Amino acid sequence: MGITWKHAAAAALLALGLLHILFGLARFHPALTAALHEGLVNRFGTDDERRLAFWFIAFGPPITLCGHLALRAAAANDLATLGLIGLYGCAIGVAGIVAFPQSPLWGLLAVSIVLVAIGRGWLA
Repeated sequence: MGITWKHAAAAALLALGLLHILFGLARFHPALTAALHEGLVNRFGTDDERRLAFWFIAFGPPITLCGHLALRAAAANDLATLGLIGLYGCAIGVAGIVAFPQSPLWGLLAVSIVLVAIGRGWLA
């Protein structure tokens, strides 16, 4: 038995979430370190770089959670749930791409389209 589309797409979604967190920690390390040294509490509301760091990193855990749920759905052969996760991912991806065309949300959109196709039975 080889790797199936449903398992590959679910794993890709999980990886996207984890990479989002790791990239955010690396990319915004100076801003995060400065906020930490200043006590962390209420240190993200006034500085644009810190605000971006917070929201960028905060987006990672929900994507990671969706990846975990997708892996469980793939293991249970729950195609409807995979399709639903894909629909939500498509909505987030399209909204983000419209707002920021140069964003990496193209990756989320691509994985989400595959999940929708799996949910519809177009990919096995």
